[in-house]
Amino acid sequence: MYEKLSKRALSCMYTAGIITGAIILAVIGAVDYFWIFPKDVTIGKWISLILAVLILFDVLISPYFRYHRYRYSINDECIDIIEGYLFVKRNIVPIERIHKIQTKKGPVDQMFRVAKVIVTTGGGDVTLSFLEDEKADRIAESLRKRINQIVLEQREAQSELQEQLSERNTEDQSGSDMKG
Repeated sequence: MYEKLSKRALSCMYTAGIITGAIILAVIGAVDYFWIFPKDVTIGKWISLILAVLILFDVLISPYFRYHRYRYSINDECIDIIEGYLFVKRNIVPIERIHKIQTKKGPVDQMFRVAKVIVTTGGGDVTLSFLEDEKADRIAESLRKRINQIVLEQREAQSELQEQLSERNTEDQSGSDMKG
């Protein structure tokens, strides 16, 4: 069963988008002021205007779609994350492939009391984003316990296999001693 994000996540997405959009618009404004406008290049003004409109549109629209499309599921076998805005991406990570678990909070995340759980595998990182602080901690702890359980089961299985091989070797040696 997939879980959705809390309303705090939507506010965090809008705030991060506004900050990023403002920085990009400031860069476009600086480029226009110091480079394009003094040369009075009309096409540059139009390109800047189109970029500004697209950025504003993205800041207003993308958080809504990202929030409503974001889903995740964690079970005994895997982590399944569905996310995206224009392109929807699905990441499925088998639990036994996890090497490292990390929680992370940026300044905007801290304002809205949300966090990220970053799961590292041999193939790269997968991030559960915009989780409430408490839920992120619970997920990280739950994954840690599950990974430790898997490692313990693998060690026990390996130990049993070694015992069986040792017994066979002993039987083979005593059988060859009796023949000789």
